[in-house]
Amino acid sequence: MNVFWFIPTHGDGRYLGTTAGSRAVTLDYMQQIARAADDLGYKGALLPTGRSCEDAWVVASSLIPATKRLKFLVAIRPGIISPTAAARMTSTFDRLSNGRLLINVVTGGDPSEATADGVYLTHDERYAATDEFLDIYRRVLAGEVVDYEGKHQRVTAAKLLYPPVQTPHPPLYFGGSSEAAHELASKHVDLYLTWGEPPQAVRAKIEDMKRRAAARGRTLRFGIRLHVIVRETTSAAWDAANDLIKHLDDAAIAAAQNAFARFDSEGQRRMSQLHGGRRDALEVSPNLWAGVGLVRGGAGTALVGDAETVAARMREYADLGIDTFILSGYPHLEEAYRAAELLFPRLPVERPAAAAQTNITGPFGEMIANDIAPKQTSAS
Repeated sequence: MNVFWFIPTHGDGRYLGTTAGSRAVTLDYMQQIARAADDLGYKGALLPTGRSCEDAWVVASSLIPATKRLKFLVAIRPGIISPTAAARMTSTFDRLSNGRLLINVVTGGDPSEATADGVYLTHDERYAATDEFLDIYRRVLAGEVVDYEGKHQRVTAAKLLYPPVQTPHPPLYFGGSSEAAHELASKHVDLYLTWGEPPQAVRAKIEDMKRRAAARGRTLRFGIRLHVIVRETTSAAWDAANDLIKHLDDAAIAAAQNAFARFDSEGQRRMSQLHGGRRDALEVSPNLWAGVGLVRGGAGTALVGDAETVAARMREYADLGIDTFILSGYPHLEEAYRAAELLFPRLPVERPAAAAQTNITGPFGEMIANDIAPKQTSAS
């Protein structure tokens, strides 16, 4: 099981939808989170994309020297950048990080953001443009000299002089719930991502994607994007979930839902449908809570519970075929530690070898009464 964390390039804090307890996006803070994720044994970190975020490529580049093993899942945006420029960025980052780049293919789901970036395409046209983009992008990264003329993309003698470390290219991740998205994924990507829908909905997606990929002679891996609110007891976890949205009022929720309604993203529609903008029935599946989606776009659900319960829910998704979990929690620095300490001992994850013990109290704990070594305990 591969467990990733999240770098909040659009702000962080203890509550949603308010400045109370908020934290500024600074290089130091993002490096703190990245170092924590790296030290704790998370396999990678997702960096969000869009106009509400700091640029993912610039931020991820700044985190390379702050980390040793952590991989970075960074978005390419077909339509906003050319496939050859994206290939050069990909190759450079992959070399400078020694093969620690993963690519998140994002077509975009907010038409107003797309037109602000100069993209005047319909939903299905964006996917058609992405299809052409990836035809060129993948071939160039694999070392081909490419001539291509499509409806949306045209290149002559496109090539890459400096290849990436990972061959034929860094793995491609992609999420989308529409017919056009599923067709695109079955043709091009390595790992199909879903947002945190109830298990029965995730099962249906996986089965559909397996069928489509098999028809093309391909196989896919699968991942899921979730928030987690895990505590030592179930009651404490639900208290933390309710606390996270305690500053939200009906006006803020309505404003957010009205904004999401303009999106042409099928995935966003499915997220919003889980709660319908109401806060009185947010547990949409056992321990799956849709409260985050009241005001946050994209991934809007969290697994809530004590450590064994949350780990069990993750194993249920794994049984469906999910091998990668991209998690987050508010605030992201503290929750990176909490999730790792409570969940990793209960999950089949590989963790970095522990540093040599040079202190008799071990890596954690302090002397009792300044004289007695504490008892060694396990989180599991």
